[in-house]
Amino acid sequence: MYRESVELSPFEQNGTLRGFMLSGRWPESTTEWAQLLILAVRIASLPGLLPTTTVFDAREDHPNSLVPNAVGLLLAAGTILGDEALNPGAFANECPPALLMLHPPSETRPTLPECASAASGCLLLPGIPHLGLDHRASWVEADLDGTVTNLVSKVGIDPNEDPDTAVLAMLLAA
Repeated sequence: MYRESVELSPFEQNGTLRGFMLSGRWPESTTEWAQLLILAVRIASLPGLLPTTTVFDAREDHPNSLVPNAVGLLLAAGTILGDEALNPGAFANECPPALLMLHPPSETRPTLPECASAASGCLLLPGIPHLGLDHRASWVEADLDGTVTNLVSKVGIDPNEDPDTAVLAMLLAA
């Protein structure tokens, strides 16, 4: 049985990563979302492409005029600090199906000392715990050459147990 693949295409504006276009289909599992996060972190490791930690939210927009099989976008919504910083509850009105936080190499403390140019990222798939739908998350670290130096995926997480998921949960809280 043939399954259409999940495709990810980055786009930039003035040399800064502004988002990703998803084509084919949406990821259907935590594993597929983790694979998407791996690609996004590898892209974020490129020097100068991501100037600071940035949050991307998933949107079910269909830019069919650009790509006929596009299913949605992951758009840069803002940063954690600075002029473009997001406020708590920024996504409270419309909860996106996924939030990504990407850290450039300048803001990543690599797990392996030989990977000084590693970027990292966190993906939060918000659930509704009181209805039995657990929060899911993945964390990835990758070096400039594409080597994944750390990958963790979990189901049933407490967002407050990790700084990245805590920040992403704060952006979702009303």
